[in-house]
Amino acid sequence: MSLFLSNWEIQSINLWLSEMHHYKNGSKSQRANKAKEILQLKYKKIGNGWQRIVYDLNNGYVLKVALTKKGIQCNKREFKIYNHCQADLRKHLCPVKEFGDGWIIMKKMSIKVPNRIYQEESPQLKDKFLAAGIKPRDMSNRNVRLSKKGEITVIDYGHFIMD
Repeated sequence: MSLFLSNWEIQSINLWLSEMHHYKNGSKSQRANKAKEILQLKYKKIGNGWQRIVYDLNNGYVLKVALTKKGIQCNKREFKIYNHCQADLRKHLCPVKEFGDGWIIMKKMSIKVPNRIYQEESPQLKDKFLAAGIKPRDMSNRNVRLSKKGEITVIDYGHFIMD
C-alpha cells in the first residue's frame, strides 16, 4: 500500500519491470521512451539517466522508476543509505519518503548549487561521507541541490557505497 501511488500505478510499474529486460541493449533515451510508453503515468517526466526515469508527482515529491536491474539496485541503495546513515549526514541526502519494488519516492529539490558553493563545500562533504563509511561516488554538481536551509543536498546517491 502506497501513500503516493495508486494500485494502478504500482501495477504499471510492475508491468514495466517485467518487460524492461527486453530493452536492456537500447540507448538511454530508447529505454526511457519505452518505459514511459509502458508506464503510462499521468505525471510529467522531468529527467532520466541510464538507470532510472524521474517523474514529478506535483506534490513536492518525485518518483524514480528503474530502467535497468542496476536502477533497481540504485533505488534500494538510496533507501538503505538514507535510513541507516548518521543524522548529521542525513540532512545532506534527499529525503526518501517511500520505497517499493523498482521505485522510490523522494522529496523534490530544485535549487541548483552555484558552482562557487559546490567547489568550496563539496570536498568537506565528501570527506564527511567517507569518514562515516560511505563512498560518495558520482557526487557531481548535477546530482546536488540546495536545501531551504542552504545546505548541499545530494539528490542522486544511488551509486554511493555504504560499508
